[in-house]
Amino acid sequence: MDKFAIADLIEEKYQELFDWLNQQPAENWEVGPEGKWTTSQHILHLVNSLQLLNNVLSYPRFFLKYKFGLSNRPSRDYDAVVKRYQEKLVEHKDKTIAFNENLKSPLLKDRIRLMTRLQIQHKKLQYKTRKISDVNLDTLVIPHPLMGKMTVRELIMWSAYHTEHHTSILKKLYSTS
Repeated sequence: MDKFAIADLIEEKYQELFDWLNQQPAENWEVGPEGKWTTSQHILHLVNSLQLLNNVLSYPRFFLKYKFGLSNRPSRDYDAVVKRYQEKLVEHKDKTIAFNENLKSPLLKDRIRLMTRLQIQHKKLQYKTRKISDVNLDTLVIPHPLMGKMTVRELIMWSAYHTEHHTSILKKLYSTS
């Protein structure tokens, strides 16, 4: 998938999330189904992961190359990245639960600020995606906590899917409410 298509995909996935969020009652922000994340926790998780990715993409390319090395294989396509992520989620379910168990639950008064941060971070990622060279997208690698080293292109595509993943979870959790 070329970088402009990826940037458009990011916009599409976030727009779907924002449209869904704007239709939800305020009480869903702080209260979720028993034993599940609240809407605010899902949004905080997305903001945190986007901010980490944007921060790493701000480092000089030579630093990323020095710190994490270069890819020894071609970038996977979007479907392969999604499939691998779904497999890793199943394979490491305990690890993902432990990794995310201490996530704060933002209050309703934090909603506008958090939504603004999400909007800013997703726009930054789109901008960075369009500006980075294809060579850097396919040669630089960054470690993902669950999936290991991924090319920058794969990680950005994963980020788009990550949003879809959480949007789907939210829709399922609140469809029965």
